Amino acid sequence: MTKADLIDEVARVVEMTRKDSETIVETIFDSVVRSLHQGEKIEIRGFGSFRTRQRQPRVGRNPKTGTRVDVPAKRIPYFKPSKELKDLVNEEGGPAADAGQNTGSANPPSSFRF
Repeated sequence: MTKADLIDEVARVVEMTRKDSETIVETIFDSVVRSLHQGEKIEIRGFGSFRTRQRQPRVGRNPKTGTRVDVPAKRIPYFKPSKELKDLVNEEGGPAADAGQNTGSANPPSSFRF
């Protein structure tokens, strides 16, 4: 699913204009990025959590030339799915089991709640 697909899905489910749903999706993404930039963590129950992790500086290699390159320390975003999300993804008879078959239902299982 792409960002455009997500915007279209929000517009369809909530029955609003694509422009309004685009504003909603952009606002959510901007809020997540802003919170991670400030070092905060985001927890969405039943879905997962977003955090940043610190990577230590290291010496890497340029794959083309083989020369050594110093890679500085940096923070990277990290997503940890909830147990509920893992269970839904791996559910027998769920969307993964129906691979290639479009059932026409874009709704998540009823046990999925925010």
